[in-house]
Amino acid sequence: MDANYRIVAANKAYSAAFSPNRAVAGLHCYEVSHRFDAPCDQTGEPCPLRMSQESGRPQRVLHCHHTPKGEEHVDVETTPIRDNCGDIVFFVETMRVVKQASGHAESEGLVGSSPKFLQMLAFAVRVAPTSAAVLLQGETGTGKELVAKMLHEKGSHPNGPFVPVDCSGLTESLFESELFGYEKGAFTGASHRKMGLVEAANGGTLFLDEVGDIPLSLQVKLLRLLESGTYRRVGGVDILRTGFRLVCATHRNLAQMVEKETFRRDLYYRISTFPIQVPNLAERKTDIPMLVTAFLKRVADGQDFSLTPQAIQFLQQREYSGNIRELRNIIERATILADGKTITEKQFEPMAQPSPSTVLAASSSTAFIVDEPAPLEDVERRYIAWAESMVRGNREDLAQRLRLSRRTLFRKLAKSSSCSTSENN
Repeated sequence: MDANYRIVAANKAYSAAFSPNRAVAGLHCYEVSHRFDAPCDQTGEPCPLRMSQESGRPQRVLHCHHTPKGEEHVDVETTPIRDNCGDIVFFVETMRVVKQASGHAESEGLVGSSPKFLQMLAFAVRVAPTSAAVLLQGETGTGKELVAKMLHEKGSHPNGPFVPVDCSGLTESLFESELFGYEKGAFTGASHRKMGLVEAANGGTLFLDEVGDIPLSLQVKLLRLLESGTYRRVGGVDILRTGFRLVCATHRNLAQMVEKETFRRDLYYRISTFPIQVPNLAERKTDIPMLVTAFLKRVADGQDFSLTPQAIQFLQQREYSGNIRELRNIIERATILADGKTITEKQFEPMAQPSPSTVLAASSSTAFIVDEPAPLEDVERRYIAWAESMVRGNREDLAQRLRLSRRTLFRKLAKSSSCSTSENN
Protein backbone atom coordinates (compact mmCIF):
# COMPACT_ATOMS: atom_id res chain seq x y z
CA MET A 1 0.00 0.00 0.00
CA ASP A 2 1.02 3.60 -0.44
CA ALA A 3 0.75 6.35 2.15
CA ASN A 4 -2.77 7.18 0.95
CA TYR A 5 -4.18 3.75 1.93
CA ARG A 6 -4.27 2.61 -1.70
CA ILE A 7 -3.43 -1.03 -2.45
CA VAL A 8 -0.54 -1.25 -4.92
CA ALA A 9 -0.40 -5.05 -5.08
CA ALA A 10 -1.76 -8.07 -3.23
CA ASN A 11 -0.95 -11.77 -3.22
CA LYS A 12 -3.47 -14.46 -4.19
CA ALA A 13 -4.18 -15.42 -0.56
CA TYR A 14 -5.32 -11.89 0.29
CA SER A 15 -7.51 -11.62 -2.80
CA ALA A 16 -9.11 -15.00 -2.16
CA ALA A 17 -9.79 -14.25 1.50
CA PHE A 18 -11.11 -10.70 1.25
CA SER A 19 -12.09 -9.91 -2.35
CA PRO A 20 -12.46 -13.01 -4.56
CA ASN A 21 -14.79 -11.34 -7.05
CA ARG A 22 -12.91 -8.15 -7.96
CA ALA A 23 -9.34 -6.97 -8.35
CA VAL A 24 -8.03 -5.05 -5.36
CA ALA A 25 -5.11 -3.16 -6.92
CA GLY A 26 -5.96 0.55 -6.95
CA LEU A 27 -8.64 0.25 -4.23
CA HIS A 28 -8.27 1.68 -0.75
CA CYS A 29 -7.56 -0.90 1.95
CA TYR A 30 -10.51 0.27 4.05
CA GLU A 31 -12.88 -0.20 1.09
CA VAL A 32 -11.94 -3.87 0.86
CA SER A 33 -11.52 -4.82 4.50
CA HIS A 34 -14.16 -2.67 6.23
CA ARG A 35 -16.38 -1.43 3.39
CA PHE A 36 -15.81 2.04 4.82
CA ASP A 37 -15.64 5.22 2.77
CA ALA A 38 -12.96 6.66 5.06
CA PRO A 39 -9.80 5.33 6.74
CA CYS A 40 -10.06 3.35 9.99
CA ASP A 41 -8.48 6.13 12.06
CA GLN A 42 -11.25 8.48 10.91
CA THR A 43 -14.01 6.05 11.89
CA GLY A 44 -12.99 5.28 15.45
CA GLU A 45 -10.65 2.31 14.95
CA PRO A 46 -6.86 2.13 15.31
CA CYS A 47 -5.18 2.18 11.90
CA PRO A 48 -1.86 0.29 11.73
CA LEU A 49 -0.81 2.11 8.55
CA ARG A 50 -1.25 5.52 10.16
CA MET A 51 0.47 4.27 13.34
CA SER A 52 3.43 3.02 11.25
CA GLN A 53 3.54 6.32 9.42
CA GLU A 54 3.78 8.23 12.69
CA SER A 55 6.20 5.92 14.48
CA GLY A 56 8.29 4.72 11.54
CA ARG A 57 8.09 1.19 12.96
CA PRO A 58 5.96 -1.93 12.41
CA GLN A 59 2.57 -1.80 14.14
CA ARG A 60 0.06 -4.51 14.91
CA VAL A 61 -3.67 -4.39 15.74
CA LEU A 62 -6.70 -6.69 15.77
CA HIS A 63 -9.51 -5.74 13.38
CA CYS A 64 -12.87 -7.11 12.28
CA HIS A 65 -12.78 -7.49 8.49
CA HIS A 66 -15.50 -8.34 5.99
CA THR A 67 -14.94 -11.62 4.13
CA PRO A 68 -17.15 -13.81 1.93
CA LYS A 69 -17.80 -15.89 5.07
CA GLY A 70 -18.92 -12.86 7.07
CA GLU A 71 -17.09 -10.70 9.58
CA GLU A 72 -13.82 -12.27 10.75
CA HIS A 73 -11.22 -11.27 13.31
CA VAL A 74 -7.91 -10.49 11.61
CA ASP A 75 -4.50 -9.86 13.17
CA VAL A 76 -3.05 -7.01 11.05
CA GLU A 77 0.64 -6.09 11.02
CA THR A 78 1.94 -3.15 8.98
CA THR A 79 5.64 -2.71 8.16
CA PRO A 80 6.97 0.50 6.57
CA ILE A 81 9.23 0.23 3.49
CA ARG A 82 11.83 2.96 2.94
CA ASP A 83 13.62 4.18 -0.19
CA ASN A 84 17.38 4.80 -0.55
CA CYS A 85 16.99 8.15 1.20
CA GLY A 86 15.32 6.58 4.21
CA ASP A 87 11.89 7.98 3.46
CA ILE A 88 8.81 5.76 3.91
CA VAL A 89 7.25 5.14 0.51
CA PHE A 90 5.19 1.96 0.92
CA PHE A 91 3.74 -0.31 3.60
CA VAL A 92 3.53 -4.09 3.62
CA GLU A 93 0.44 -5.27 5.44
CA THR A 94 0.35 -8.88 6.68
CA MET A 95 -3.01 -10.32 7.72
CA ARG A 96 -3.67 -13.47 9.71
CA VAL A 97 -7.29 -14.56 10.17
CA VAL A 98 -8.02 -15.72 13.72
CA LYS A 99 -9.87 -18.93 12.88
CA GLN A 100 -10.66 -19.75 16.52
CA ALA A 101 -12.82 -16.62 16.97
CA SER A 102 -15.38 -14.92 14.81
CA GLY A 103 -17.44 -11.78 14.40
CA HIS A 104 -20.41 -13.75 13.07
CA ALA A 105 -22.73 -16.25 14.71
CA GLU A 106 -21.90 -19.27 12.55
CA SER A 107 -18.64 -19.83 14.41
CA GLU A 108 -18.30 -22.77 16.80
CA GLY A 109 -15.60 -21.07 18.87
CA LEU A 110 -15.33 -17.64 20.44
CA VAL A 111 -17.94 -15.17 19.19
CA GLY A 112 -17.99 -11.41 19.70
CA SER A 113 -16.99 -7.98 18.47
CA SER A 114 -17.40 -5.71 21.51
CA PRO A 115 -14.41 -3.58 22.56
CA LYS A 116 -13.71 -5.66 25.70
CA PHE A 117 -13.89 -8.90 23.72
CA LEU A 118 -11.55 -7.58 21.04
CA GLN A 119 -9.10 -6.36 23.67
CA MET A 120 -9.03 -9.81 25.28
CA LEU A 121 -8.69 -11.50 21.89
CA ALA A 122 -5.83 -9.20 20.85
CA PHE A 123 -3.85 -10.18 23.96
CA ALA A 124 -4.55 -13.86 23.31
CA VAL A 125 -3.40 -13.61 19.69
CA ARG A 126 -0.18 -11.92 20.80
CA VAL A 127 0.80 -14.50 23.40
CA ALA A 128 -0.45 -17.66 21.64
CA PRO A 129 2.69 -18.36 19.52
CA THR A 130 5.00 -17.96 22.52
CA SER A 131 5.76 -20.40 25.34
CA ALA A 132 4.77 -17.93 28.09
CA ALA A 133 2.52 -19.19 30.90
CA VAL A 134 -0.92 -17.58 30.59
CA LEU A 135 -3.31 -16.87 33.47
CA LEU A 136 -6.93 -16.37 32.39
CA GLN A 137 -8.87 -14.37 34.97
CA GLY A 138 -12.62 -13.94 34.91
CA GLU A 139 -15.94 -14.85 36.43
CA THR A 140 -17.50 -18.29 36.18
CA GLY A 141 -19.09 -18.98 32.79
CA THR A 142 -17.17 -16.39 30.76
CA GLY A 143 -15.60 -18.93 28.39
CA LYS A 144 -12.09 -19.23 29.81
CA GLU A 145 -11.69 -22.79 28.53
CA LEU A 146 -12.53 -21.67 24.97
CA VAL A 147 -9.79 -19.06 25.24
CA ALA A 148 -7.40 -21.73 26.53
CA LYS A 149 -8.22 -23.97 23.54
CA MET A 150 -7.59 -21.05 21.19
CA LEU A 151 -4.18 -20.47 22.79
CA HIS A 152 -3.40 -24.14 22.23
CA GLU A 153 -4.57 -24.19 18.61
CA LYS A 154 -2.63 -21.04 17.72
CA GLY A 155 0.44 -22.16 19.67
CA SER A 156 3.60 -23.82 18.47
CA HIS A 157 2.26 -27.37 19.08
CA PRO A 158 -1.38 -27.30 17.91
CA ASN A 159 -1.34 -31.01 17.06
CA GLY A 160 -0.25 -31.95 20.56
CA PRO A 161 -2.72 -32.92 23.30
CA PHE A 162 -4.90 -30.39 25.10
CA VAL A 163 -5.35 -31.69 28.65
CA PRO A 164 -7.83 -29.85 30.91
CA VAL A 165 -7.68 -30.37 34.68
CA ASP A 166 -10.58 -29.23 36.89
CA CYS A 167 -8.69 -28.37 40.08
CA SER A 168 -11.88 -27.61 42.02
CA GLY A 169 -13.26 -31.10 41.43
CA LEU A 170 -10.31 -32.97 42.94
CA THR A 171 -9.78 -33.76 46.59
CA GLU A 172 -6.35 -33.19 48.10
CA SER A 173 -5.51 -36.91 48.09
CA LEU A 174 -6.80 -37.43 44.56
CA PHE A 175 -5.15 -34.35 43.08
CA GLU A 176 -1.58 -35.67 43.32
CA SER A 177 -2.34 -39.09 41.83
CA GLU A 178 -4.38 -37.53 38.99
CA LEU A 179 -1.74 -34.95 38.17
CA PHE A 180 1.39 -37.09 38.51
CA GLY A 181 0.00 -40.62 38.12
CA TYR A 182 0.92 -43.54 40.34
CA GLU A 183 2.82 -46.81 40.36
CA LYS A 184 1.30 -50.23 40.81
CA GLY A 185 0.90 -50.96 44.52
CA ALA A 186 1.32 -47.31 45.55
CA PHE A 187 -1.85 -47.57 47.64
CA THR A 188 -4.81 -49.89 48.16
CA GLY A 189 -6.57 -50.37 44.85
CA ALA A 190 -3.60 -49.32 42.69
CA SER A 191 -3.57 -52.54 40.68
CA HIS A 192 -1.65 -51.09 37.75
CA ARG A 193 0.51 -48.13 36.80
CA LYS A 194 -1.48 -45.05 35.79
CA MET A 195 -0.29 -42.20 33.59
CA GLY A 196 -0.70 -38.75 35.15
CA LEU A 197 -2.18 -35.75 33.40
CA VAL A 198 1.17 -33.94 33.24
CA GLU A 199 2.55 -36.93 31.34
CA ALA A 200 -0.49 -36.96 29.05
CA ALA A 201 0.07 -33.27 28.28
CA ASN A 202 3.66 -33.80 27.12
CA GLY A 203 4.17 -31.99 23.81
CA GLY A 204 0.89 -30.09 24.15
CA THR A 205 -0.98 -27.84 26.58
CA LEU A 206 -1.87 -28.41 30.24
CA PHE A 207 -4.91 -26.35 31.22
CA LEU A 208 -5.37 -25.96 34.98
CA ASP A 209 -8.92 -24.71 35.47
CA GLU A 210 -9.70 -23.04 38.83
CA VAL A 211 -6.03 -23.11 39.79
CA GLY A 212 -6.88 -21.08 42.90
CA ASP A 213 -8.48 -24.18 44.42
CA ILE A 214 -5.24 -26.20 44.48
CA PRO A 215 -4.48 -27.07 48.14
CA LEU A 216 -1.63 -25.03 49.61
CA SER A 217 0.23 -28.21 50.55
CA LEU A 218 0.34 -29.32 46.90
CA GLN A 219 1.26 -25.97 45.39
CA VAL A 220 4.95 -26.53 46.15
CA LYS A 221 4.89 -29.80 44.16
CA LEU A 222 3.25 -28.05 41.22
CA LEU A 223 5.86 -25.29 41.44
CA ARG A 224 8.68 -27.85 41.38
CA LEU A 225 7.14 -29.42 38.26
CA LEU A 226 6.89 -26.05 36.49
CA GLU A 227 10.39 -24.96 37.47
CA SER A 228 12.24 -28.17 36.61
CA GLY A 229 9.92 -30.01 34.23
CA THR A 230 10.35 -33.11 36.40
CA TYR A 231 8.04 -35.10 38.67
CA ARG A 232 7.60 -38.50 40.30
CA ARG A 233 4.56 -40.72 40.19
CA VAL A 234 2.90 -41.45 43.52
CA GLY A 235 4.73 -44.43 44.98
CA GLY A 236 7.57 -44.10 42.45
CA VAL A 237 11.26 -43.26 42.80
CA ASP A 238 12.18 -42.47 39.18
CA ILE A 239 12.48 -38.82 38.15
CA LEU A 240 10.38 -38.31 35.00
CA ARG A 241 10.43 -35.39 32.57
CA THR A 242 7.62 -33.69 30.69
CA GLY A 243 7.22 -30.54 28.59
CA PHE A 244 3.99 -28.65 27.96
CA ARG A 245 2.49 -25.20 27.48
CA LEU A 246 0.85 -24.04 30.71
CA VAL A 247 -2.46 -22.19 30.72
CA CYS A 248 -4.26 -21.55 34.01
CA ALA A 249 -7.68 -20.08 34.76
CA THR A 250 -9.42 -18.84 37.89
CA HIS A 251 -12.39 -16.79 39.03
CA ARG A 252 -10.55 -15.93 42.24
CA ASN A 253 -8.36 -12.92 42.95
CA LEU A 254 -5.02 -14.69 43.26
CA ALA A 255 -3.17 -11.49 44.13
CA GLN A 256 -5.36 -11.12 47.23
CA MET A 257 -4.88 -14.81 48.06
CA VAL A 258 -1.12 -14.26 47.90
CA GLU A 259 -1.39 -11.41 50.40
CA LYS A 260 -3.51 -13.60 52.69
CA GLU A 261 -0.93 -16.40 52.28
CA THR A 262 -3.50 -18.86 50.92
CA PHE A 263 -1.68 -19.05 47.58
CA ARG A 264 2.09 -19.28 47.17
CA ARG A 265 3.69 -16.07 45.92
CA ASP A 266 6.37 -17.90 43.89
CA LEU A 267 3.75 -20.10 42.19
CA TYR A 268 1.59 -17.05 41.43
CA TYR A 269 4.42 -15.33 39.57
CA ARG A 270 5.33 -18.56 37.79
CA ILE A 271 1.84 -19.09 36.32
CA SER A 272 0.98 -15.44 35.60
CA THR A 273 3.69 -14.45 33.13
CA PHE A 274 0.95 -13.13 30.85
CA PRO A 275 -2.40 -12.46 32.60
CA ILE A 276 -5.50 -11.98 30.46
CA GLN A 277 -8.81 -10.68 31.82
CA VAL A 278 -11.76 -12.50 30.23
CA PRO A 279 -14.71 -10.05 30.27
CA ASN A 280 -18.03 -10.96 31.84
CA LEU A 281 -21.29 -10.65 29.94
CA ALA A 282 -22.12 -7.31 31.54
CA GLU A 283 -19.01 -5.86 29.88
CA ARG A 284 -19.98 -7.10 26.42
CA LYS A 285 -23.76 -6.72 26.20
CA THR A 286 -23.50 -5.59 22.57
CA ASP A 287 -22.39 -9.16 21.80
CA ILE A 288 -25.60 -10.68 23.18
CA PRO A 289 -27.56 -10.64 19.85
CA MET A 290 -24.64 -12.39 18.14
CA LEU A 291 -24.28 -14.89 20.98
CA VAL A 292 -28.01 -15.59 20.94
CA THR A 293 -27.92 -16.36 17.21
CA ALA A 294 -24.91 -18.62 17.71
CA PHE A 295 -26.56 -20.51 20.57
CA LEU A 296 -29.77 -20.95 18.59
CA LYS A 297 -27.79 -22.64 15.83
CA ARG A 298 -26.07 -24.91 18.35
CA VAL A 299 -29.02 -25.99 20.51
CA ALA A 300 -32.06 -25.77 18.23
CA ASP A 301 -31.41 -29.16 16.59
CA GLY A 302 -31.80 -27.85 13.04
CA GLN A 303 -34.94 -25.83 13.73
CA ASP A 304 -35.00 -22.24 12.48
CA PHE A 305 -35.83 -20.20 15.60
CA SER A 306 -35.70 -16.41 15.84
CA LEU A 307 -36.16 -13.87 18.64
CA THR A 308 -38.31 -10.77 18.58
CA PRO A 309 -36.58 -7.39 19.09
CA GLN A 310 -38.31 -7.17 22.50
CA ALA A 311 -36.86 -10.55 23.48
CA ILE A 312 -33.35 -9.43 22.50
CA GLN A 313 -33.82 -6.22 24.47
CA PHE A 314 -34.96 -8.25 27.49
CA LEU A 315 -31.82 -10.39 27.33
CA GLN A 316 -29.57 -7.34 26.99
CA GLN A 317 -31.10 -5.70 30.05
CA ARG A 318 -30.97 -8.83 32.19
CA GLU A 319 -28.16 -9.54 34.69
CA TYR A 320 -26.24 -12.83 34.44
CA SER A 321 -24.45 -14.28 37.45
CA GLY A 322 -23.52 -17.29 35.29
CA ASN A 323 -22.45 -15.16 32.30
CA ILE A 324 -22.34 -16.82 28.86
CA ARG A 325 -23.08 -20.27 30.26
CA GLU A 326 -26.27 -18.92 31.82
CA LEU A 327 -27.28 -17.17 28.58
CA ARG A 328 -26.88 -20.41 26.65
CA ASN A 329 -29.07 -22.27 29.16
CA ILE A 330 -31.75 -19.59 28.90
CA ILE A 331 -31.78 -19.83 25.09
CA GLU A 332 -31.97 -23.63 25.15
CA ARG A 333 -34.89 -23.60 27.61
CA ALA A 334 -36.67 -20.96 25.49
CA THR A 335 -36.49 -23.21 22.41
CA ILE A 336 -38.20 -25.93 24.45
CA LEU A 337 -40.95 -23.62 25.73
CA ALA A 338 -41.63 -21.93 22.37
CA ASP A 339 -44.77 -23.15 20.59
CA GLY A 340 -43.65 -21.84 17.21
CA LYS A 341 -40.41 -20.69 15.64
CA THR A 342 -40.51 -17.22 17.19
CA ILE A 343 -39.28 -16.68 20.74
CA THR A 344 -40.73 -13.72 22.63
CA GLU A 345 -39.86 -12.30 26.05
CA LYS A 346 -42.79 -14.32 27.47
CA GLN A 347 -40.76 -17.51 27.00
CA PHE A 348 -38.21 -16.14 29.48
CA GLU A 349 -40.69 -15.35 32.28
CA PRO A 350 -41.10 -18.94 33.60
CA MET A 351 -37.31 -19.13 34.04
CA ALA A 352 -36.96 -15.99 36.12
CA GLN A 353 -34.99 -16.92 39.23
CA PRO A 354 -33.97 -14.66 42.09
CA SER A 355 -30.35 -13.60 41.95
CA PRO A 356 -28.21 -13.81 45.09
CA SER A 357 -28.86 -10.12 45.74
CA THR A 358 -32.61 -10.76 45.54
CA VAL A 359 -32.32 -13.53 48.11
CA LEU A 360 -30.46 -11.23 50.48
CA ALA A 361 -33.20 -8.64 50.13
CA ALA A 362 -35.97 -11.09 50.97
CA SER A 363 -38.85 -10.31 53.33
CA SER A 364 -38.26 -10.08 57.05
CA SER A 365 -39.71 -13.54 57.59
CA THR A 366 -36.89 -15.15 55.60
CA ALA A 367 -34.10 -12.59 55.96
CA PHE A 368 -30.78 -13.33 57.58
CA ILE A 369 -30.56 -11.04 60.59
CA VAL A 370 -27.71 -10.35 62.99
CA ASP A 371 -29.05 -8.64 66.12
CA GLU A 372 -25.72 -7.30 67.37
CA PRO A 373 -22.02 -7.31 66.44
CA ALA A 374 -20.59 -10.82 66.61
CA PRO A 375 -17.34 -12.62 65.70
CA LEU A 376 -17.05 -12.88 61.90
CA GLU A 377 -16.43 -16.62 62.08
CA ASP A 378 -19.71 -17.06 63.98
CA VAL A 379 -21.60 -14.83 61.53
CA GLU A 380 -20.22 -16.76 58.54
CA ARG A 381 -21.18 -20.10 60.09
CA ARG A 382 -24.74 -18.95 60.81
CA TYR A 383 -25.05 -17.30 57.40
CA ILE A 384 -24.00 -20.45 55.52
CA ALA A 385 -26.48 -22.54 57.53
CA TRP A 386 -29.23 -20.02 56.69
CA ALA A 387 -28.25 -19.91 53.01
CA GLU A 388 -28.35 -23.73 52.82
CA SER A 389 -31.90 -23.69 54.19
CA MET A 390 -32.90 -21.09 51.57
CA VAL A 391 -31.83 -23.35 48.68
CA ARG A 392 -33.35 -26.41 50.41
CA GLY A 393 -30.11 -28.32 50.68
CA ASN A 394 -29.10 -27.96 47.02
CA ARG A 395 -25.37 -27.58 47.62
CA GLU A 396 -24.46 -27.20 43.92
CA ASP A 397 -26.77 -24.17 43.73
CA LEU A 398 -25.51 -22.89 47.08
CA ALA A 399 -21.87 -23.03 45.97
CA GLN A 400 -22.69 -21.07 42.81
CA ARG A 401 -24.66 -18.41 44.67
CA LEU A 402 -21.97 -17.95 47.30
CA ARG A 403 -19.30 -17.83 44.56
CA LEU A 404 -17.41 -20.67 46.24
CA SER A 405 -15.94 -23.86 44.83
CA ARG A 406 -17.71 -27.05 45.93
CA ARG A 407 -14.64 -28.11 47.86
CA THR A 408 -14.47 -24.85 49.82
CA LEU A 409 -18.21 -24.94 50.55
CA PHE A 410 -18.09 -28.54 51.82
CA ARG A 411 -15.14 -27.66 54.06
CA LYS A 412 -17.04 -24.71 55.55
CA LEU A 413 -20.19 -26.81 56.02
CA ALA A 414 -18.19 -29.52 57.77
CA LYS A 415 -16.61 -26.92 60.05
CA SER A 416 -20.02 -25.41 60.76
CA SER A 417 -21.41 -28.84 61.61
CA SER A 418 -18.56 -29.64 64.00
CA CYS A 419 -18.96 -26.26 65.74
CA SER A 420 -22.69 -26.89 66.20
CA THR A 421 -21.98 -30.31 67.67
CA SER A 422 -19.45 -28.84 70.13
CA GLU A 423 -21.92 -26.16 71.20
CA ASN A 424 -24.65 -28.78 71.80
CA ASN A 425 -22.28 -30.89 73.89
